[in-house]
Amino acid sequence: MIGLLINNREVKEIEYLIKRELEEILLDMDDSRIDHVVKKAMDERYKLLFQLFKRIAEPSECTKYIRTKSIKV
Repeated sequence: MIGLLINNREVKEIEYLIKRELEEILLDMDDSRIDHVVKKAMDERYKLLFQLFKRIAEPSECTKYIRTKSIKV
């Protein structure tokens, strides 16, 4: 396990960056033009980013970015 010491301003910046990335992934997952293989990679990235987001964000913020459906393999 790795520890990280950051101040509140840095937490807010990280939270902002992760939110934007999660929003972009969620929008792209609904795009039918994107290939299934790419969507699978996006799904893996989403899971990783969401895990990071849950560590720094309030639970009420996390609920906004929960996926309602996952891709079929």
